[in-house]
Amino acid sequence: MKELKYLQGYPDQLINQVSQLVEQGNLKRYLLSKYPEQHAIQSERSLYEYVIELKNQYLKKSAPISKVAYDSKIHMVNHALGMHSFVSRVHGSKLKSKNEIRISTIFKQAPQPLLRMIVVHELAHVKEKDHNKAFYQLCNHMEPDYHQLELDARLLLTQLEIDGPLYN
Repeated sequence: MKELKYLQGYPDQLINQVSQLVEQGNLKRYLLSKYPEQHAIQSERSLYEYVIELKNQYLKKSAPISKVAYDSKIHMVNHALGMHSFVSRVHGSKLKSKNEIRISTIFKQAPQPLLRMIVVHELAHVKEKDHNKAFYQLCNHMEPDYHQLELDARLLLTQLEIDGPLYN
Protein backbone atom coordinates (compact mmCIF):
# COMPACT_ATOMS: atom_id res chain seq x y z
CA MET A 1 0.00 0.00 0.00
CA LYS A 2 1.31 3.39 -1.02
CA GLU A 3 1.85 5.94 1.74
CA LEU A 4 -0.86 8.61 1.77
CA LYS A 5 1.53 11.52 2.30
CA TYR A 6 -1.06 14.22 1.63
CA LEU A 7 -3.20 12.94 4.50
CA GLN A 8 -0.58 12.99 7.25
CA GLY A 9 -2.05 14.44 10.42
CA TYR A 10 -5.59 13.29 9.67
CA PRO A 11 -7.27 10.73 11.98
CA ASP A 12 -6.43 7.06 11.40
CA GLN A 13 -10.08 6.25 10.70
CA LEU A 14 -10.14 8.68 7.78
CA ILE A 15 -6.81 7.43 6.44
CA ASN A 16 -8.14 3.87 6.58
CA GLN A 17 -11.24 4.89 4.61
CA VAL A 18 -9.11 6.53 1.92
CA SER A 19 -6.77 3.52 1.88
CA GLN A 20 -9.76 1.28 1.15
CA LEU A 21 -10.88 3.57 -1.68
CA VAL A 22 -7.37 3.44 -3.16
CA GLU A 23 -7.01 -0.34 -2.77
CA GLN A 24 -10.39 -0.94 -4.41
CA GLY A 25 -9.58 1.52 -7.22
CA ASN A 26 -12.52 3.73 -6.26
CA LEU A 27 -10.85 7.04 -5.34
CA LYS A 28 -11.33 8.48 -8.82
CA ARG A 29 -14.97 7.34 -8.91
CA TYR A 30 -15.56 8.92 -5.49
CA LEU A 31 -14.05 12.26 -6.57
CA LEU A 32 -15.95 12.27 -9.87
CA SER A 33 -19.22 11.60 -8.04
CA LYS A 34 -18.61 14.73 -5.92
CA TYR A 35 -17.06 16.82 -8.69
CA PRO A 36 -18.24 15.67 -12.12
CA GLU A 37 -16.82 18.68 -14.00
CA GLN A 38 -13.62 20.68 -14.04
CA HIS A 39 -13.79 24.47 -13.95
CA ALA A 40 -13.52 26.66 -17.06
CA ILE A 41 -10.98 29.18 -15.67
CA GLN A 42 -8.07 28.36 -17.97
CA SER A 43 -6.41 31.68 -18.79
CA GLU A 44 -4.47 33.81 -16.35
CA ARG A 45 -6.74 36.74 -17.18
CA SER A 46 -9.85 34.79 -16.19
CA LEU A 47 -8.05 33.54 -13.06
CA TYR A 48 -7.16 37.14 -12.16
CA GLU A 49 -10.79 38.22 -12.63
CA TYR A 50 -11.98 35.29 -10.50
CA VAL A 51 -9.57 36.16 -7.67
CA ILE A 52 -10.40 39.86 -7.78
CA GLU A 53 -14.14 39.10 -7.68
CA LEU A 54 -13.64 37.05 -4.48
CA LYS A 55 -11.31 39.68 -3.02
CA ASN A 56 -13.83 42.45 -3.67
CA GLN A 57 -16.58 40.40 -2.08
CA TYR A 58 -14.72 39.55 1.15
CA LEU A 59 -11.60 41.72 1.48
CA LYS A 60 -12.61 45.10 0.05
CA LYS A 61 -10.33 47.16 2.26
CA SER A 62 -7.25 44.96 1.97
CA ALA A 63 -4.20 45.72 -0.15
CA PRO A 64 -4.64 45.36 -3.92
CA ILE A 65 -3.54 42.25 -5.80
CA SER A 66 -1.14 43.15 -8.60
CA LYS A 67 -0.72 39.75 -10.24
CA VAL A 68 -2.44 36.37 -10.33
CA ALA A 69 -1.02 33.46 -12.31
CA TYR A 70 -0.93 29.73 -12.72
CA ASP A 71 2.56 28.45 -11.87
CA SER A 72 3.87 25.05 -12.95
CA LYS A 73 6.79 25.13 -10.49
CA ILE A 74 4.90 25.55 -7.23
CA HIS A 75 3.99 21.93 -6.50
CA MET A 76 7.41 20.55 -7.35
CA VAL A 77 9.50 23.14 -5.54
CA ASN A 78 7.52 24.15 -2.46
CA HIS A 79 5.17 21.21 -1.98
CA ALA A 80 2.48 23.86 -1.92
CA LEU A 81 -0.66 24.38 -3.97
CA GLY A 82 -0.59 28.14 -4.11
CA MET A 83 1.63 30.95 -3.07
CA HIS A 84 1.07 34.49 -1.88
CA SER A 85 4.01 36.85 -2.08
CA PHE A 86 4.32 40.33 -0.71
CA VAL A 87 7.07 42.43 -2.23
CA SER A 88 8.11 45.89 -0.99
CA ARG A 89 10.26 48.18 -3.10
CA VAL A 90 11.54 51.70 -2.57
CA HIS A 91 10.64 54.11 -5.36
CA GLY A 92 12.26 57.43 -4.58
CA SER A 93 10.92 58.48 -1.21
CA LYS A 94 7.95 56.12 -1.34
CA LEU A 95 7.62 52.49 -0.37
CA LYS A 96 5.58 50.51 -2.92
CA SER A 97 4.21 47.07 -2.13
CA LYS A 98 2.75 44.38 -4.34
CA ASN A 99 0.69 41.32 -3.53
CA GLU A 100 0.94 38.44 -5.96
CA ILE A 101 -0.94 35.15 -5.97
CA ARG A 102 0.27 32.08 -7.81
CA ILE A 103 -1.81 28.92 -8.12
CA SER A 104 -0.33 25.54 -9.00
CA THR A 105 -1.16 24.47 -12.57
CA ILE A 106 -2.50 21.26 -11.04
CA PHE A 107 -5.64 23.30 -10.36
CA LYS A 108 -6.11 24.24 -14.02
CA GLN A 109 -7.81 20.85 -14.39
CA ALA A 110 -9.60 20.65 -11.09
CA PRO A 111 -13.18 21.10 -9.92
CA GLN A 112 -14.24 24.70 -9.35
CA PRO A 113 -14.82 24.27 -5.58
CA LEU A 114 -11.21 23.08 -5.11
CA LEU A 115 -9.84 26.00 -7.13
CA ARG A 116 -11.96 28.31 -4.99
CA MET A 117 -10.54 26.76 -1.81
CA ILE A 118 -6.97 27.43 -2.99
CA VAL A 119 -7.85 31.01 -3.98
CA VAL A 120 -9.56 31.61 -0.63
CA HIS A 121 -6.46 30.26 1.15
CA GLU A 122 -4.14 32.58 -0.74
CA LEU A 123 -6.46 35.58 -0.33
CA ALA A 124 -6.56 34.96 3.41
CA HIS A 125 -2.77 35.42 3.42
CA VAL A 126 -3.27 38.99 2.20
CA LYS A 127 -4.74 39.75 5.62
CA GLU A 128 -3.20 37.04 7.83
CA LYS A 129 0.36 35.96 7.03
CA ASP A 130 0.47 32.93 9.38
CA HIS A 131 -1.68 29.81 9.52
CA ASN A 132 -3.25 30.75 12.84
CA LYS A 133 -6.78 30.74 14.24
CA ALA A 134 -7.65 34.10 12.64
CA PHE A 135 -6.39 32.82 9.27
CA TYR A 136 -8.64 29.75 9.33
CA GLN A 137 -11.60 31.79 10.58
CA LEU A 138 -11.16 34.07 7.58
CA CYS A 139 -10.94 31.06 5.24
CA ASN A 140 -14.17 29.67 6.74
CA HIS A 141 -15.84 33.07 6.38
CA MET A 142 -15.03 33.19 2.66
CA GLU A 143 -15.72 29.47 2.11
CA PRO A 144 -17.87 27.74 4.75
CA ASP A 145 -16.84 24.26 3.47
CA TYR A 146 -13.15 25.20 3.56
CA HIS A 147 -11.95 22.24 5.66
CA GLN A 148 -13.87 19.63 3.63
CA LEU A 149 -12.57 21.17 0.40
CA GLU A 150 -9.03 21.12 1.76
CA LEU A 151 -9.40 17.40 2.47
CA ASP A 152 -10.85 16.85 -1.01
CA ALA A 153 -7.91 18.73 -2.54
CA ARG A 154 -5.59 16.32 -0.72
CA LEU A 155 -7.63 13.43 -2.11
CA LEU A 156 -7.23 14.93 -5.58
CA LEU A 157 -3.45 15.10 -5.11
CA THR A 158 -3.47 11.47 -4.00
CA GLN A 159 -5.50 10.57 -7.09
CA LEU A 160 -3.06 12.43 -9.35
CA GLU A 161 -0.11 10.64 -7.84
CA ILE A 162 -1.64 7.16 -7.91
CA ASP A 163 -3.71 7.12 -11.08
CA GLY A 164 -3.21 10.37 -13.00
CA PRO A 165 -5.62 13.19 -13.83
CA LEU A 166 -9.20 13.14 -12.63
CA TYR A 167 -10.58 14.38 -15.95
CA ASN A 168 -9.49 12.93 -19.25
